Amino acid sequence: MKLTKKSHACVRLEKDGRTLVLDPGSFTEEDAVLGADALLVTHEHPDHFDEGRLRAALDAHPATELWTLRSVAGQLAAAYPGRVHTVGDGDTFTAAGFDVEAHGELHAVIHPDIPRVTNVGFLVDGAVFHPGDALTVPGRPVDTLLLPVMAPWNKISEVIDYVREVKPRRAYDIHDALLTDLARPIYDRQIGALGGTDHQRLASGASVGL
Repeated sequence: MKLTKKSHACVRLEKDGRTLVLDPGSFTEEDAVLGADALLVTHEHPDHFDEGRLRAALDAHPATELWTLRSVAGQLAAAYPGRVHTVGDGDTFTAAGFDVEAHGELHAVIHPDIPRVTNVGFLVDGAVFHPGDALTVPGRPVDTLLLPVMAPWNKISEVIDYVREVKPRRAYDIHDALLTDLARPIYDRQIGALGGTDHQRLASGASVGL
């Protein structure tokens, strides 16, 4: 499997000539969905869900399908019958040849006065876990954790403890558009030293083989 990091929370996974794209939101490059065979969206916030980009991807390739939770699916399903699938915690499915499990139900707490929206994380091929905007522990071994490092709803101690609890073999940063380059060495050092795993950061557009 090939993993390509795109800006913020979006990643592209490629295997056997097919491409799966997770969370191509408004902070992500417009080409993030280019050639996608399948799309996964964790929740409705615009930095993860850009309706225009999803529609462009679905319009460009009639075989492209989308898997997401009800709050997002309801905005697109009528226009793309049979191609937009609603999933939730505990569901399993195959998307573009990738085996996917859905884990989690709610977005992390931003502030007690702000209602929590739904959020679902995706474990792909039993190896790569994208939690969306939550520190969901999937309850099974994870080889590669896509780690939300900077958000209005988290702090670095929680991120470190999350890595410790999931115990992945490696962790790559996502949800990092709000993190300035000046602060990155602090996060790299502390998460790497205290998280207990191989913690790495990929520049947007960079790829690794898994």
